[in-house]
Amino acid sequence: MVTALLRNAVAAALAMTALALAAHGPAAAATPTPTPAPAATARLSTDRILRWINDYRHKPDPDRLPALVRALSAMQAFKDSETCGAYVGFIAGVLGSNPGRAQRLATEMLSIAPEDRWVLVRAIAYSGLPSWKDLLVAVGDRMPERHEMINRYLEGKLPTLDQIAYRTAKPGMLDKIKIAFRIKSDKSKEVALEPTPQLIDLLWGYYLATGAYKPVDKIIKLLPLADDKDNVDNLTTGSAAKFTLASNAVRDLNLLGMLKWSVKTQPKDTAKVLNDVIETAEDVDTGRMRRESLAAIEELKEKGPDSKRELTGMGQIGQGALSMGCIVAAATGQIELGIPCVIGGAAYSAGLQYMSH
Repeated sequence: MVTALLRNAVAAALAMTALALAAHGPAAAATPTPTPAPAATARLSTDRILRWINDYRHKPDPDRLPALVRALSAMQAFKDSETCGAYVGFIAGVLGSNPGRAQRLATEMLSIAPEDRWVLVRAIAYSGLPSWKDLLVAVGDRMPERHEMINRYLEGKLPTLDQIAYRTAKPGMLDKIKIAFRIKSDKSKEVALEPTPQLIDLLWGYYLATGAYKPVDKIIKLLPLADDKDNVDNLTTGSAAKFTLASNAVRDLNLLGMLKWSVKTQPKDTAKVLNDVIETAEDVDTGRMRRESLAAIEELKEKGPDSKRELTGMGQIGQGALSMGCIVAAATGQIELGIPCVIGGAAYSAGLQYMSH
């Protein structure tokens, strides 16, 4: 998650970022000032980075993006692909909302560590730019270590943010039998992003960069999963979508307005959950939503999916047909700084990694 990664960064990288961001600010005073202690410098720099990311959609300054990305690379913030989705989404959002500057910005970000350049490839593919493939080709010659990844995006073998498997259809009896016995479908798997906490990270990052409705709409479409009583991964993702929409709308009144406008045109099952999100945000009662979500996931863990219970009642499968794994609670972010509590990339086995404070 954004806050944890930044707060665990090395002091040198944080100081470099502070200098890069300060380069665009007012000139320093002529009178020398005492050098702050390393811990104080790290804390100040971290807060400044967080505030800049959170405020970006209100005061866009895309020219600072390459310096920030270089600093994040120096912090090793891109080391784990499961925990840096919000960064990828943020970079994608900045590129997507600045088509005239996108190639220059992408070129300036090529100076990051070669092992981190996958972030740039994915951000370009997720940017939503009409000419994202041309941009990927243009910078691809400077990234020989990522040619295979680039080619898979160009050939449509890897999905973009416009290719999400929302899973809105409710399973029938045959589908429930397949779920219970873990039977794979004969249908060839479509190229699409699976609903996961990492996907929600990406979408929040894109929102931070743009303040646009489009990424919010994609999160809203995941809300029906919050009522999925057959699949713990779906239930976890849907609950995460609910919780982050509500908790972020508490502090972001523009977001709350988007939700109120959107609910009028949503399908019945989505509108039901979205109305709960809106009411929770208006009442500032995210604690209640967190407790209810955790209880629902715990119940699914203990009792198994509805499909298993139904089939067991008919004597068609025995006890122990499924093992749901374990539930793991983890922190989401630092709300005191006004940063949307995006999901930390999950390292779980059919479990949960998104709530604590």
